[in-house]
Amino acid sequence: MENFLFSLISGIFIGGATGYLGSLMLTKRMALVGDALGHVALPGMGLALLLGLDVSFGAFVFLLLGIFLIWLFEIRTSMPTEALVGVVFVASLAIGFLIVPEPELLEALFGDISEISFIMALASAIFSILIFLAINRIYPNMILANISDDLARSEGIKTKKQNFIYLLSIAAMVALGVKVVGSLLVGALVIIPAATARNLSKNLKQYYLGSIIFGVLSCFFGILLFKFIGFSAGPLIILTSTFFFLISLIFKR
Repeated sequence: MENFLFSLISGIFIGGATGYLGSLMLTKRMALVGDALGHVALPGMGLALLLGLDVSFGAFVFLLLGIFLIWLFEIRTSMPTEALVGVVFVASLAIGFLIVPEPELLEALFGDISEISFIMALASAIFSILIFLAINRIYPNMILANISDDLARSEGIKTKKQNFIYLLSIAAMVALGVKVVGSLLVGALVIIPAATARNLSKNLKQYYLGSIIFGVLSCFFGILLFKFIGFSAGPLIILTSTFFFLISLIFKR
């Protein structure tokens, strides 16, 4: 019972933070970047499993390397971020499949929240709050830069620094999310709540608040279903989120 409560706490905090981040990523037309970075985390998860470490730690370390490479390539080449993410993504995916132990492959791909401890739940809550605060700080600047990069610079906004913080927030959130839904599905945890909120919102405030709410509800009900029917929590969370999205199409504004 305790593990279930810890899983629920982790899911609620991670779901809310990923929903908020997703609202920004969807606005910047970078929704699929979260999905790609989930696969970038795979080699780190494989190393963590081999060394007996927590998969979120392994994922975050490797994501930091991936984010640094993407940021560096972006400065050097001026290519779109999503294109550079794609390059790092496919290389990481190939490495990941080579080093992830076969018995733990399903856990890496779809997550496993059944063994979340109090310490892990507490860490998930703290890091989710910190990531939320970081995103909240850069949110207006990123929206302005999305409208006009030149206008943002004229306002004194350091766009390269903001982009790095933004990518770092994505990396940290993906590292937390892989524990809940796995590397294969973490992109959906970022994308679907924000897409649902966009269908129902009239303004920006409703949009990002709705993204947070649907992220929380998706994880809450998905983990409840996991408790009562026993299927893997990761796919159930994503299917719950998809259900909310389909309902939102009926009431789309």
